Amino acid sequence: MNIILFDDKSVWKSLLPFTFTRPIAEIRVGILKISEKWAHYLKAPVSFATQNHLAKKFTIHKEKQNLYINGSVCPDPQLIQAILALKPNEVLKKDTLVIAHYNLYLENPEGCSVVPHDAIVIQIAYKCDIFVQNGAEIKKDFLLLTTGRISQPITDKHTIVYGEENIFLEEGAKTKACVLNAENGPIYIGKNAEIKEGSLIRGPFALLEHSMVNMGAKIQGDTTIGPHSKVGGEISNSVVFGYSNKAHDGFIGNTVIGEWCNLGADTNTSNLKNNYSNIKVWDYSVDDYVDTKRQFHGLMMGDYSKAGINTMFNTGTVVGVSANIFGGSFPPKFLPSFSWGGSEGLQTFQFDLALEAAQRVYDRRGLQLDDETKEILMYVFKYDR
Repeated sequence: MNIILFDDKSVWKSLLPFTFTRPIAEIRVGILKISEKWAHYLKAPVSFATQNHLAKKFTIHKEKQNLYINGSVCPDPQLIQAILALKPNEVLKKDTLVIAHYNLYLENPEGCSVVPHDAIVIQIAYKCDIFVQNGAEIKKDFLLLTTGRISQPITDKHTIVYGEENIFLEEGAKTKACVLNAENGPIYIGKNAEIKEGSLIRGPFALLEHSMVNMGAKIQGDTTIGPHSKVGGEISNSVVFGYSNKAHDGFIGNTVIGEWCNLGADTNTSNLKNNYSNIKVWDYSVDDYVDTKRQFHGLMMGDYSKAGINTMFNTGTVVGVSANIFGGSFPPKFLPSFSWGGSEGLQTFQFDLALEAAQRVYDRRGLQLDDETKEILMYVFKYDR
């Protein structure tokens, strides 16, 4: 069966700035990206029906028979069973939410026979859903990835472990003189990842391949650090997609950081207002701030953005793609893509200079900024300023 993950147009804008540079299904929540979850459950490759400006990089593969799945929905065994039971020209729905449709030739589910799904469905429909659902998704992904497998042993005698049965180390993973507490949720340490001396880690927690937790870090549960990243300081209920650094002291909580980002030393994010009221966050779908109905909500930072040392982000700040934020005091709560500056005012980060900065970051990892990515960034530069 040919699997195509489609962008749900009703939530795509609400998930900006993260969906500026990736299909919805390429968002990481838990250990895996949503696309990786579907590929694991269905044991099949996936492709993407996404926005026009992303289609060249994230391609679609079609056959005569195609199973279209909503890329904002996280799979589970019950949902997989319901989807695999679909017949041609049937659509699986949870109330008004289109979960999947199995069409021979159609891309639009209109006209299909509706199959209702009565169980709970986890959808990533808003930016905050990424950190809200992260702990539960770590637990699901942990079982998906580790069931029937044996963890590499923890060989360092100075690593203190609680709940060892809930800890899994991939090949090449290292721990040294740290505390791993998996009593309240699993801890997953990816291939060639490292947790350095003095770190305190509480599950659910995931550290993906080639990433590092620096000395003395304090990481609360429901946190994911994506691949090729480096983190330190204090982190709580946050997701770093990958290839990003928060290497120094400073706090982030209820925060989502995209790829190729960097937070300078002593960068801090507020995630709770002094009066404990609900937090309003910029929503691209209405071009205004919306009430999240949540008391805890930190920074949302798009890909390629940077923050200078001692940057202070106010509660619920949203930063677009390829922004460069610095200076004293709090910058605005919404900083569009390619912003340059902070509390004293914003200018536009010139596109050519932004590309040069991105290429330097790629160079550090021996990679090349490809033409498809440059075209995506040009689209964002024109769209979000």
